[in-house]
Amino acid sequence: MPRVKTVEKQIWDLEGFDVRILREDGRDIRSDRTGLPAYPFERAAKNDMTVGEWREQRFRPLYPGFDVAVCDGDGSEPHGATKLGTLRDTYLEE
Repeated sequence: MPRVKTVEKQIWDLEGFDVRILREDGRDIRSDRTGLPAYPFERAAKNDMTVGEWREQRFRPLYPGFDVAVCDGDGSEPHGATKLGTLRDTYLEE
């Protein structure tokens, strides 16, 4: 079972945005903690999916007991209604 930082990298590599996996109460979790399943998706979520939908449909079913902070290109957390396409574009503006 991969470490937290490995899962965060798998999400970055596939989805094209940064995440921080957190405890359910929102506190940081050690990046070397193990026991999480690998991120199993083979295709990125569609650009018209929102950050909130991604959280509910892709993250939470796989990682119960954990929360996730999705980060834009500036390191800020976008609103849950932000489209993934818009989020991904923030990384191109550098």
